[in-house]
Amino acid sequence: MLKGLLDPKIDFVFKKIFGSETSNNEIINVEIQLKNEYNMIKKSLYYWSKLYEEQLGQGEDYSKLKRTVCINILNFKYLNNDKFHNGYRLKERETGEELTDVMEIHFIEIPKLKDNSDEKDMLVAWTEFLKNPESEKVRDLEMSIEEIKEAKDELVRISNDKDQRALYEMRSKILKDKVSALNKAKQEGREVGREEAAIEALKLGLDIDTSAKIVKLSVEKVRELWNRCK
Repeated sequence: MLKGLLDPKIDFVFKKIFGSETSNNEIINVEIQLKNEYNMIKKSLYYWSKLYEEQLGQGEDYSKLKRTVCINILNFKYLNNDKFHNGYRLKERETGEELTDVMEIHFIEIPKLKDNSDEKDMLVAWTEFLKNPESEKVRDLEMSIEEIKEAKDELVRISNDKDQRALYEMRSKILKDKVSALNKAKQEGREVGREEAAIEALKLGLDIDTSAKIVKLSVEKVRELWNRCK
């Protein structure tokens, strides 16, 4: 896609096309996340609470608070169900009675979108656009949905702008470096965990060969760890 259209899932491109929407009656914040950092629920609740709290100045009446909606678009599978779109509000646990619609949080998981989804549904159409704006499906959608055509036109404009493309390349590199750093930290965390488990196994009286097999480390590594502990 880099030789053609820019990837609309890259944050600054996404913001230029979609941005955040505010009306007289509600505040809608749209965020996109490319890499699973395992914090999306708490992160979304934090963003929602900031948007809700910042609406009022000191001494202003609570009646001025607007309905606040956070939409999280994820380029990975996150929630424990097969639906590509999940929406949440505050409800009573047993009866399901809704307390209020003032708080609403949505998760849209792009990889969960099924090939046979109804493309007449606008949410499906937008997700297809984010998934691959150069696909045959999106070309068909452009012919029937004006909003998709406008978004595609804006993406083409951004993609043909040399300064925007340079910014895109820089941002893409930063995101790739971040992903690499996260993967490295995760791997190092797993390694430390295995080393600690090996030492505990040895302290419990297991031999080096058995401990190595259990924690999936080499015999030499486990022997080295044990010698350090003596």
